[in-house]
Formats: sequence, structure tokens, C-alpha cells
Amino acid sequence: MTKEEVSRRYNIPVSILDEYQSWGLCGVVQMAMDDWQYDDHDLERLGMVMALHDMGFTNGEVETYMRLLIQGSQTQERRLRMLNERRSKALDELHLKERQLERMDYLRFEIRKNQEQDLKK
Repeated sequence: MTKEEVSRRYNIPVSILDEYQSWGLCGVVQMAMDDWQYDDHDLERLGMVMALHDMGFTNGEVETYMRLLIQGSQTQERRLRMLNERRSKALDELHLKERQLERMDYLRFEIRKNQEQDLKK
């Protein structure tokens, strides 16, 4: 499957496919007629790349994770540490959003309370 076909079929931006190729991790990708050809193994890896991006990993973190993944089970602890760090950051962001919602709800409550008092006047 060509880069353009992969991009269209799986909704993967060409920039991510270019990034994937630049890492040199796609040893099974073949050049045919001046275009990259992706096989099922590449598509599995690209699925992981997209999942990591969706989780908020930076491009550099995705590359590191993928290099570790390809190295095999001896890198499980390091990959787990990366996932734990990303999870912790996501929880921090979630808690910040919760505090922001609480503040918004308080302000909304105050406005409604003032509106009710104005109607009673």
C-alpha cells in the first residue's frame, strides 16, 4: 500500500507517515516505483504511533517509545515508565480542568443567584 493510500484509508496524516519513515524503524517498508510500500506489520506499528499521538505523546516520545517497542520485551519497564508519566500528566490536566469547571459553575451560580434577586426586587 502506498503512502497516499495508507493516509486516505486509515486517516493518517502524510506528515506522520513521513515522520515514521524518517525514524528508520520501518525496515520492512519497500520502495517500489518511487513510492513507499507499507505492509501489515507497518500498519500495526502506525496504529501504535497514532495511539501514542492521541495519548499526547510528543513526536520525540513517540519515536523513543517505538524504538523501545521494536527492541522487545527487555524494554517493557522503560515503556511502562513512559506510559505512567504520560498518565500522570493526563491526570494533572484532568484535575486542572475539573478545577476550572468548578470555578465556572460557581460564577454561573452567582450570576443566577443575582438574577433571581433582581427579579424579586
